[in-house]
Amino acid sequence: MTNQSWDKQREALRELLKELRTTKAKMTQAELSEVLGKPQSYISKYENGERKLDYIEIREICEVLGVSMRKFSDLYEKRFKRV
Repeated sequence: MTNQSWDKQREALRELLKELRTTKAKMTQAELSEVLGKPQSYISKYENGERKLDYIEIREICEVLGVSMRKFSDLYEKRFKRV
């Protein structure tokens, strides 16, 4: 059985990461994956919910996107409250 609260939180996380990639960093999935040294499918899978990310992975992504973890956390909290 899935926990809908967790599902909403994960959805907010995925949406924020995608928004930061496309709007702030103006990067494609392929561009981000190249900088991270990961296949493009890595980006695609976490953005569409097929793959979960751990803290270290989120930190690496944020670093490439030019967002501190503090700023990311603030943006996430605001985003999650809207969901």
